[in-house]
Amino acid sequence: MGKQKKARKYATMKRMLSLRDQRLKEKDRLKPIKKEKKDPSALKEREVPQHPSCLFFQYNTQLGPPYHILVDTNFINFSIKAKLDLVQSMMDCLYAKCIPCITDCVTAEIEKLGQKYRVALRIAKDPRFERLPCTHKETYADDCLVQRVTQHKCYIVTTVDRDLKRRIRKIPGVPIMYISNHRYNIQRMPDDYGAPWF
Repeated sequence: MGKQKKARKYATMKRMLSLRDQRLKEKDRLKPIKKEKKDPSALKEREVPQHPSCLFFQYNTQLGPPYHILVDTNFINFSIKAKLDLVQSMMDCLYAKCIPCITDCVTAEIEKLGQKYRVALRIAKDPRFERLPCTHKETYADDCLVQRVTQHKCYIVTTVDRDLKRRIRKIPGVPIMYISNHRYNIQRMPDDYGAPWF
């Protein structure tokens, strides 16, 4: 068996001089990078996310009756489909007084949905609901709710949206209220508050 001849490849890349090559002139040559020596006696800084003071072993001390409940757009729509009164059903679920809170973003989102969702808009403008003004410009309600919940841990979030639930589960100490079997249920609520745990 003879040796196989290696044919030269058709489109071989031209060899380029590296910027550190000795044949280049001084001005074209890349400057050598000097590594700074680390001082072993210097303090090492690490960024560790600061947990809020209201959480004690993942138990949120800011939650307590009367509950402030952030309402999402789709939650109102699904409550209408399930023929549930929002405030009464929340009280039945939590066995305590509930104050539903609605942000400007959620109200704007319901207004954008048009004439078909006029009943949801009328519910959103109910005087029993507490209005929460938004300072940011965009009107995407999910971002607004997540931002508000990360800043203030005193809210329960109501939603049926899977993506929003997934985002809120990453934030410690925030319970989620949802609809199943034509009634309201709650996740991640502290046991001491006596709410049904499903």
